[in-house]
Amino acid sequence: MRMYDIILKKRNNKELSTEEINYFVNGYTKGEIPDYQVSALLMAIYFNKMSRRETSDLTMAMVNSGDILDLSNIQGIKVDKHSTGGVGDTTTLVLGPMVASLGIPVAKMSGRGLGHTGGTIDKLESFEGFSVEMSEDKFIDNVNKIKLAVVGQTGDLAPADKKLYALRDVTGTVDNVSLIASSIMSKKIAAGADAIVLDVKVGSGAFMKNKEDAFLLANEMVEIGKHIGRNTIGVISDMDQPLGLAIGNGLEVKEAIDTLKGNGPEDLLNLCLELGANMVVLAKKANTKEEAKAMLMNTITSGKALEKLKEFIKAQGGNIASIDDTDKLPKAKYVVPVVSREEGIVHKIHAENIGLAAMELGAGRATKESIIDLAVGIVLNKKRGDSVKKGDVIAYIHSNDEGNIQKCSERIIENYIIKNEKLEEIPLIYGVVE
Repeated sequence: MRMYDIILKKRNNKELSTEEINYFVNGYTKGEIPDYQVSALLMAIYFNKMSRRETSDLTMAMVNSGDILDLSNIQGIKVDKHSTGGVGDTTTLVLGPMVASLGIPVAKMSGRGLGHTGGTIDKLESFEGFSVEMSEDKFIDNVNKIKLAVVGQTGDLAPADKKLYALRDVTGTVDNVSLIASSIMSKKIAAGADAIVLDVKVGSGAFMKNKEDAFLLANEMVEIGKHIGRNTIGVISDMDQPLGLAIGNGLEVKEAIDTLKGNGPEDLLNLCLELGANMVVLAKKANTKEEAKAMLMNTITSGKALEKLKEFIKAQGGNIASIDDTDKLPKAKYVVPVVSREEGIVHKIHAENIGLAAMELGAGRATKESIIDLAVGIVLNKKRGDSVKKGDVIAYIHSNDEGNIQKCSERIIENYIIKNEKLEEIPLIYGVVE
């Protein structure tokens, strides 16, 4: 078998066989096939697309390129949740304790963030002493005992995906549905989940900018799951404005705690209920989503979810004092209000640009070497549909550097679109692909 023939076949818009896909993935992972040949193949795939079968084969070739986490010693149906990424996306910190307090095992493998804010691990490190460093046996033991654990992602999990993504990033072949779907699903499958709930974001702060592309991606990933015997559900949710109010690590942790106490933003809670209900149904703890949502709401009103958060943070070495008193979370030196220069109704908040403004404060990483400041970020005071008068506070900047506040303030004002006309309502949930 020759890589040249595989490139030619795909260039001529023919389907690659399972053997050909395995050959190029294995060869590239081992360093036996050069970048320039794989780049040529990726471009051919970009233009000529892949069939559902090819996409499933590519996914499994990447899964089999490294370690596969064996979670068979964890009791119960293990349901994982994955978000395609957004701004202010704190769902894991809320969902994990809610779902785990219903006796459903949540065995989460997470990474660090690159972009507007940190990943789940960075956010959890807002709890003093919290650590994701543990052996596989300890990880499984924690899930069996308290139903919730988060561990750092191993470099040996789907290494082919890591290598292929880096190449796609520099060859203009990132935004192809088959390549995106196989990349996401390979990591989820290798992480050992029995069933997967996908939160596919759509809007200005998401990778997929329109709902047609988001539904296409969700369908592709659900079909991959079906093809390889993993129950998979895709929820298409709005990211045309930041989710919740907080953007920044410690600030998002505070918002998650507030939500588990029953005082969180409505959109964050409603999305968690939708995603969580699908997880509960897939775990066979409820027959309908309505029943599952009622069970999840009860974990908040009864205080069980908050207690589960304390149990989880303590088990991984974190200081739980900041759960009862969120003032003990990392705090910025300066908290500065941003006031509106206009009057009207908030029509749009450019989520991606607000996220980038938070990153420039130090809430995220521009490069892998960047150091995150857990205390800084932005807290919105007005969301889409809210009325605003001149001089009203639309957001608060949390910063440890007085020098970057003015630039951040201007950026926030620029990215709030306020008009004196009726607002067309945008749904939080566009639909569900099962």
